[in-house]
Amino acid sequence: MARNARPTAAKREREKALTEKRKDKAAKRLDVKQRKAEQERPADGIDPDIADIVPGPQPLADWQIEELEQDQEQQEP
Repeated sequence: MARNARPTAAKREREKALTEKRKDKAAKRLDVKQRKAEQERPADGIDPDIADIVPGPQPLADWQIEELEQDQEQQEP
């Protein structure tokens, strides 16, 4: 049996979708690249993840404060 040698409409649509996807992906990459270039860089030797952390004891969380208050209320006769 002979097959149809011409590409089907479905194949053309798949190819169009692939090219659109590639264009969108390239645009996203360019956008991310531009954002990174515009972003302010921290000084050398400073890690931005830990820049604002203060060494030493940290304040208690809300749930810890509530537990302490409950314990103090139970100890008072």
